[in-house]
Amino acid sequence: MTGKGRELADVMERRKVDILCVQETRWKGSKARSIGAGFKLFYYGVDSKRNGVGVVLKEEFVRNVLEVKRVSDRVMSLKLEIEGVMLNVVSGYAPQVGCELEEKERFWSELDEVMESIPTGERVVIGADFNGHVGEGNTGDEEVMGKFGVKERNLEGQMVVDFAKRMDMGVVNTYFQKREEHRVTYKSGGRRTQVDYILCRRGNLKEISDCKVVVGESVARQHRMVVCRMTLMVCKTKRSKIEKKTKWWKLKKEECCEEFRQKLRQALGGQVVLPDDWETTAEVIRETGRKVLGVSSGRRKEDKETWWWNEEVQDSIQRKRLAKKKWDMDRTEENRQEYKELQRRVKREVSKAKQKAYDELYTRLDTREGEKDLYRLARQRDRDGKDVQQVRVIKDRDGRVLTSEESVQRRWKEYFEELMNEENEREKRVEGVNSVEQKVDKIRKDEVRKALKRMKSGKAVGPDDIPVEVWKCLGEAAVEFLANLFNRVLEKLQ
Repeated sequence: MTGKGRELADVMERRKVDILCVQETRWKGSKARSIGAGFKLFYYGVDSKRNGVGVVLKEEFVRNVLEVKRVSDRVMSLKLEIEGVMLNVVSGYAPQVGCELEEKERFWSELDEVMESIPTGERVVIGADFNGHVGEGNTGDEEVMGKFGVKERNLEGQMVVDFAKRMDMGVVNTYFQKREEHRVTYKSGGRRTQVDYILCRRGNLKEISDCKVVVGESVARQHRMVVCRMTLMVCKTKRSKIEKKTKWWKLKKEECCEEFRQKLRQALGGQVVLPDDWETTAEVIRETGRKVLGVSSGRRKEDKETWWWNEEVQDSIQRKRLAKKKWDMDRTEENRQEYKELQRRVKREVSKAKQKAYDELYTRLDTREGEKDLYRLARQRDRDGKDVQQVRVIKDRDGRVLTSEESVQRRWKEYFEELMNEENEREKRVEGVNSVEQKVDKIRKDEVRKALKRMKSGKAVGPDDIPVEVWKCLGEAAVEFLANLFNRVLEKLQ
């Protein structure tokens, strides 16, 4: 995966792939990271030279992740909740033909354990490099596979078929009649075979309408991407609205601040003093902010991990992809050398683009203005590295995941009924303390002025959608308005 993440994300975006299982990542560690274009990779590996597995998710599904299980550098799984449907995605990388039998048995044992831990009613999709040939034809194995494999079955392929029978699953690739070029998943030299498979529960095969190999991509040298189209029957839910925000941060520029003050004064009929009515003043401030400063689109920002992905790099990768396609169609030595040369050129250009982008980033971070960017970037990387972004569901007493709103509310009710009705020793109340009532002094302008000065800029807005930058920009007019407002509130409370 080193140096290939952004290119892989580009392929997924073009091919409209939402979830992808990857193998031989050769990345050490157990983390999650953004790879650009709105995709995030969850991975696990113990050695940077061999093995490693991962699952890539489109950004819109990242919030649906409930659980990540990293079993070994050959098996990992993700559990997602998609509009009430539980989907388990398993990525596997079986030992090669020449590996020890003990290592192969360990892999199948780990995969068995993962499957046995998944409740029967939940969907499962396995995307794996099984390093085996299930073969063409399905005599005697009709219940777990179709007829459209490649070549003859070997011992490792029989292990795949036996696993499918144990777990009542189907080998999806073999059910769809395609020409051989769209069934071959591995090409190296003169070898053409099928070792990468997608499996799902037999009861959910009807949800898969197509499965084939993607040809013409150069992101992997020997293996080809296997894709399937799966349609989940889910309950229709309301889409969350994109939240557009006023660009209040522009007020730190003096020219924007001055324009905002002038437009606000015009909106208030030329008054220098802000009206005492809070509702009127707040609405005029918000409306003026939207007109003068503008609003954000509400879309996610460009991925900071892939600033280096410029037009030159994209053009080079496109030329490499076309050269790979040309070589696949006509395997002459001239086409092979052209493809190899473009591979080397892309590596150099990616390395150069990354170095240039990071040099510019480090230069900016080394300034006083860049200090905030440094902390913001660190926080973003910390968030990206977390598996589960938000706790969205809870489990019942037996450990089953609850997804419906009614069942979740019922479980919370049970929890608090038990929590609040336990017998605990009560704290002794303090009695005999005399209460004193006295008039509170008015809030002075100098107190408001001092409080505004101490407040930090760049903080999230409250329910009124007016940040502290507005009051700092308005100066003495804001101090007088806020002092009067606070004092009116105090008078009502007394």
